[in-house]
Amino acid sequence: MKKITLLDGGMGQELVARSGDAPTPLWSTQVMIDHPGLVRQVHADYFAAGATVATTNTYAIHHDRLIKHGLDDRFASLHMQALAEAASARAEHGSGRIAGSLGPLVASYRPEVHPPHDEAVAKYAEVAGLLAPAVDLFLAETVASLAHARAVVDGAKAAGRPLWLSVTVDDEDGAKLRSGEAVAGLAPIIASGQVDAVLANCSAPEAMAAALAVLKTFGVPYGAYANGFRQITKEFLKDSPVVDVLEGRPEMTPELYADFAMRWIEDGATIVGGCCETTPAHIAAIADRLRAAGYAIH
Repeated sequence: MKKITLLDGGMGQELVARSGDAPTPLWSTQVMIDHPGLVRQVHADYFAAGATVATTNTYAIHHDRLIKHGLDDRFASLHMQALAEAASARAEHGSGRIAGSLGPLVASYRPEVHPPHDEAVAKYAEVAGLLAPAVDLFLAETVASLAHARAVVDGAKAAGRPLWLSVTVDDEDGAKLRSGEAVAGLAPIIASGQVDAVLANCSAPEAMAAALAVLKTFGVPYGAYANGFRQITKEFLKDSPVVDVLEGRPEMTPELYADFAMRWIEDGATIVGGCCETTPAHIAAIADRLRAAGYAIH
């Protein structure tokens, strides 16, 4: 029986939707500050839907964001809060793994603002060191360039946890990273032996087949978790963006999204889940389909 790891779905967008608050540039971090316990509830709902991995709400907790809002003194405590809420949900559920999210520095989808290598490595190492005692693995998310990939791999390695590297690809050509570089260029980074799985995330579901065609050649477990955005707008690529400039796709129902996920699995993926604009209902639909097809979710 083939085993599939079922990740959770979107955290940031789900938090914003549940809070009822207007989005801010601090995104999911602001919601966690203003609504303690809401992150735990989202994790709990994903576990109940069938997810076996809870991804910590640490994607956007970086110095560059917090400094702008006078909150940098809370850098460590916010990581601890995110870890505690994930751990609480897992304890209540009774099983599952916790993935420590390592999000992009400065901004998502903007490889041109990624810091110089040594600076980026130090920043990732700091976050990885905070997360390591409380997580089962690291999930480096929305990696937009080869430089970004090299930095997060080098930054995480000393913390001693498995690393899953997840890249964001061009929505029209999934064989390319957001930087325009070929996904195939990841080969020597994966071959270093420091990456335990490779995925594609936060890109259109339609782009994932081309991405997976490359990821499957790297010799490590691979998979995908797509977003439900209509497109990544120019407004979102400006400094300190707010997520309400992005529009969801109403046609991306749980059943339609599960259709995509099952195709990825048929193509050999063993790790699937959802990214922005996917919900516990989307994860539940995948879980139902996996069980009906005879897969073991682990």
